[in-house]
Amino acid sequence: MKKNINTECLHAGYSPKNGEPRVVPIYQSTTFKYESSEDMAKCFDLDSNGYFYTRLQNPTNDAVAAKIAALEGGVAAVLTSSGQAASFYSVFNIASAGDHVVCSSAIYGGTFNLFSVTMKKLGIDFTFISPTASEAELNAAFRDNTRAVFAETLSNPSLDVLDIELFANAAHAHGVPLIVDNTFPTPVNCRPFEFGADIVIHSTTKYMDGHATSVGGVIVDSGNFDWTQNDKFPGLTTPDDSYHGIIYTEKFGKGAYITKAVVQLMRDLGSIPSPHNAFLLNLGLETLPLRVERHCQNALAVAEFLKTNKNVSWINYPSLADSKYYDLVQKYMPDGTSGVISFGVKGGRKAAIKFMDSLGLASICTHVADCRTCCLHPASTTHRQLTDEQLKECGVSDDLIRLSVGIEYIDDIIADIAQALEKAAQA
Repeated sequence: MKKNINTECLHAGYSPKNGEPRVVPIYQSTTFKYESSEDMAKCFDLDSNGYFYTRLQNPTNDAVAAKIAALEGGVAAVLTSSGQAASFYSVFNIASAGDHVVCSSAIYGGTFNLFSVTMKKLGIDFTFISPTASEAELNAAFRDNTRAVFAETLSNPSLDVLDIELFANAAHAHGVPLIVDNTFPTPVNCRPFEFGADIVIHSTTKYMDGHATSVGGVIVDSGNFDWTQNDKFPGLTTPDDSYHGIIYTEKFGKGAYITKAVVQLMRDLGSIPSPHNAFLLNLGLETLPLRVERHCQNALAVAEFLKTNKNVSWINYPSLADSKYYDLVQKYMPDGTSGVISFGVKGGRKAAIKFMDSLGLASICTHVADCRTCCLHPASTTHRQLTDEQLKECGVSDDLIRLSVGIEYIDDIIADIAQALEKAAQA
């Protein structure tokens, strides 16, 4: 029976049997005992699903990954130690030296740096295009060696809304998958697989955890992309010598992509979350729908307030009726976008910094998207490594404030913002 996402947040991924713990237990163990060498050998040959070393798989981690896969409507998922690791693995699992990726330019600054600098050193080239690119502009970015398209459903921090179907159709026309970072909307507000995306990733550090306790990430596979349709993905469709010539698409079918990410990338690079962090993530997931609803209600109220404030030069909150993204929001995120707002403080960088320094309830944090209201000046923090041209390309201006509206009482949030704006005007 298909269940509502509110129910799945509580029950998916783990079904205790008679006398077993009702809550997902923490398997805080590096290794697992076997009765015979043959039994363990079957695990190493990928002929058995048993656990043998937490760097590859752990029951706590797998239960939480299965829950997130259910929330997104995917066939399989793997947790990673951070959202950054999820971004890296999602691409590196199917692209290697000499390959190319088409990527939205409006993405998190750390991801932009990962792709444009670090992965470039590994020989993977990226072409960055506007998330509002036309079909013609999008198609022009592809090359013969393109292996994927990467974008964010709701970009951090510029809050551009991706036309998922447009990007998915372009990717599929060129025989490659669309990878989407769905961190801000969460599957409560947007399920990219329903619009053609193939792989979804999250920084679970944000709304999924929700309490700023655990850094983490996740990769979810829809199971819909046919990796055998062309010769672009030899890592999945030809023998893997490190596993006795296994061909992932033949042995694991729809589970090929995630299986390879686990047994090859996680085996060699080891970016796993601790079982305790996975346990904390699961607690956050149980209340995700309730928190996301409150975040969106509060953010819309704050956005309406900022629209009429004389000390605000502009505001971008896609759920506003006059937003340029409103039609896309109604298509992809009709129940709300997120609790994140971007806006400009009159007076530029100096006034923006004064605004932040004057806040009392809200915190100045690198973090975003947890239960407490916090804010950031991206141009001088998360995106400070980018050039002026790159900042412009990412949609990050000098006066931009990224405000993550929490779940506090709304009148208290607005009162704090109002007094800080008054002080900023005097800077």
